[in-house]
Amino acid sequence: MLAFRRAVEAREFGRIGELLAEDVVFRSPIAFKPYRGREMVAKFVNIAATIFEDFAYQREIGAKTDDDHALVFGARVGELWIQGCDLVHTGADGLIDELTVMLRPLRTTSPMSAISNSTSLNNSAWATFSVKAGSAIWTSRPPGKCLPR
Repeated sequence: MLAFRRAVEAREFGRIGELLAEDVVFRSPIAFKPYRGREMVAKFVNIAATIFEDFAYQREIGAKTDDDHALVFGARVGELWIQGCDLVHTGADGLIDELTVMLRPLRTTSPMSAISNSTSLNNSAWATFSVKAGSAIWTSRPPGKCLPR
């Protein structure tokens, strides 16, 4: 089992950074440009973990010796059940150097979009939000940023 999967399933999100290469590339389901760097990607994973409820990996595709793995998961965002996949590539050092996340159905990307658009992604005290009828709603506001209700 991939160390990333073990950390996520154990909800040990503080360990995510140590599993990432310094120059890791993260491709979000909603952003055109990838996010780069261990600190940024670790923060994104930690924030996303607060959004997904009842998160569980359903299967892992790829042999233990492979550099590429697909981690298929199910979760809930508000009342909406989602399915997703983490596509993970590890380098020769065993660290994750590429992470791509895919989600379905489309409206589950609303909360993810709010994360990537948040100017406060770079500080730890940012807002959490929930999903109601497919729209992201802030339950608390980050400095200078608010989504419409």
